[in-house]
Amino acid sequence: MIIPTLNEEATLCWAEKIFTDEFKRKYDIEVIISDGGSTDLTIEIAKKFADKIILNENFEKQTIAKGRNIGALNSNGEILVFLNADARINDVDTFFKLVDNLMKMPMVVALAFDVFVYPEEELFKDKVFHIFLNKFFAMLNVIGLGMGRGECHVVKREIFFKAGGYNENLPAGEDFEFYMRIRRLGKIINVHGLKIYESPRRYRKYGYIKTLTLWFLNSVSIIFRKKSISKVWNAVR
Repeated sequence: MIIPTLNEEATLCWAEKIFTDEFKRKYDIEVIISDGGSTDLTIEIAKKFADKIILNENFEKQTIAKGRNIGALNSNGEILVFLNADARINDVDTFFKLVDNLMKMPMVVALAFDVFVYPEEELFKDKVFHIFLNKFFAMLNVIGLGMGRGECHVVKREIFFKAGGYNENLPAGEDFEFYMRIRRLGKIINVHGLKIYESPRRYRKYGYIKTLTLWFLNSVSIIFRKKSISKVWNAVR
């Protein structure tokens, strides 16, 4: 389990409660925090549950893609689970059982999941938007383009390194670009019925129209120009 962080003290409480020593032993989980240079209490919280904490000691600005890659390089598992710091898994026991079973299938290279807003903060517009988005992204895998929301990526280690990991030069759209590449190496399964929850903080600040437009422009640019429109991806905390 690789979690990239940057000033996420408010969102790591979930991980602290879930990834106890007993739980990690049960599913043979190694939790790695790949920090981009947090100045809040992120590291202090991470010390309570993480097996490894990789620090950005020079505080050089890095993309989330680089944070994930650094975490992968310091990992030992044959299955890499990348979880955003603000993401939660609604049923962790079922999640790890499914991951173990599905990733044993020879042709499967990665898993993709439906993403919704935290239930306690979900509005009607959040539900409608995410239902549409989840179906659209699942269709991209069906037609062979490849897609997985970056909130949670699950990929076989050998496939990850064969593909060269995430593109560290992409400040945005790195999740789409990575799954687009590994789709050529095998099958991506969309796991339905098991939800990943995310913070609505970006949608609340920028709105759905602006956020979706930016996603779309970055995706098109990546497909045709091999680079994103966004020069930076501004953190929302």
